[in-house]
Amino acid sequence: MGDQTTENKGVPVLLRVAMAATAVGALLVYNSVDASPVQTQQATPPPAVTAVATAPAAPAEPAAPAEEPEPSPALPRSAPTRLKIPQIAVNAPFTDLTLDASGMLNAPAPDNKNLVGWYAAGTSPGERGSAVVAGHVDTRTGPAVFLLLRMLLPGNKVEVTRADGTVAVFSVDSVQTFPKDAFPDAKVYGGTGRAELRLITCGGTYDKKRKDYLDNVVVFAHLESWHKA
Repeated sequence: MGDQTTENKGVPVLLRVAMAATAVGALLVYNSVDASPVQTQQATPPPAVTAVATAPAAPAEPAAPAEEPEPSPALPRSAPTRLKIPQIAVNAPFTDLTLDASGMLNAPAPDNKNLVGWYAAGTSPGERGSAVVAGHVDTRTGPAVFLLLRMLLPGNKVEVTRADGTVAVFSVDSVQTFPKDAFPDAKVYGGTGRAELRLITCGGTYDKKRKDYLDNVVVFAHLESWHKA
């Protein structure tokens, strides 16, 4: 995100999420059902045997039970209070983000360079689903909290302290840049079966005529563990 005048252009896509994700999820479930009829085959009777009786075969070893996959970790809902990303020296408080009259997400206040926001009506960091956290890359007065967000690497850790006294630790999966005019809503905000995090800011070239950055930087991360604050 850049300054406030650019934010309403840069992050409206944040909220075109819930209905699209629900529709995509329903379609995937529907298409995963195999509706073809079950085929049965009549067994062929064995030929008559006149050989002498032999010793009965040893009983077969019981099959080992299949290992069930480990469930992905997730936490109950709780508001985030602080974001820490040691690799890029981020240590910032959270603010709740709401919608404006046109249904777009209001950006964090531009007069506070060390502030991140999350859409309070959406998934909280640590809950199952995709939690969205937004922050400025700069403001009119200089660099801001997510200036170095694009420098994160897979495996870097993102820590979110929550109001319930837990710290959710996320591991970065990838950092990607998308043009704002071709932002992949389904990829960024689509439904997920595990607890994931999206960190979003502005990036790419700054267009002086539009007074806006042309791209968005998105960090994709998943919940790895948690501990008490």
